[in-house]
Amino acid sequence: MRIISGKYKGRRIFPPKGLPVRPTTDMSKEALFNVLNNHFSFEGLKILDLFAGTGNISYEFASRGSTPITSVDGDFGCVKFIKQVATEYDFNIAATKSDVFTYLERCKTSYDIIFADPPYALDQKTFEKIILLVFEKELLNEEGMMVIEHSKYTKLEHMIHFSFQKSYGGSIFSFFEIGKDDEEAEESLENDSEEE
Repeated sequence: MRIISGKYKGRRIFPPKGLPVRPTTDMSKEALFNVLNNHFSFEGLKILDLFAGTGNISYEFASRGSTPITSVDGDFGCVKFIKQVATEYDFNIAATKSDVFTYLERCKTSYDIIFADPPYALDQKTFEKIILLVFEKELLNEEGMMVIEHSKYTKLEHMIHFSFQKSYGGSIFSFFEIGKDDEEAEESLENDSEEE
């Protein structure tokens, strides 16, 4: 696992074997951050990393100056490893052991970027529940963005605040932004008026 940009660019991190994870590949991660780079200056962004696993995505944000970062995972080994790396590199990452849905239900903080990388095997309804909870609880800041990584078998284009999608190999990133539904509705009304 390699940090691809920022203060610790090129630094390799070696997670212990046996963690129940499927880390985002370097190729996909680089593509993801290229997209985010077009929308954000990372310095000082408040980040929520759900199903954080090895902390791969959290370290990337931290290396680019985002702070604070909250990494949530239900596995003790993953949380322990993220805490170790955060201490070693002096990253402002708070690693929390929690069921993601319980965390979202109780969360009182809003974030600039929320990234979620659930196990691909989870069913459609579970992926949808993540999105609905985030927007019902108003956990995304007004100018923020939510990103969900998933397989091609999970369809999220119909969900509230869906903005766009990028595909890299076997992974798809779906992006969500507040106000996208409103903009599309306004455009549709304008088009209808023009046709009349």
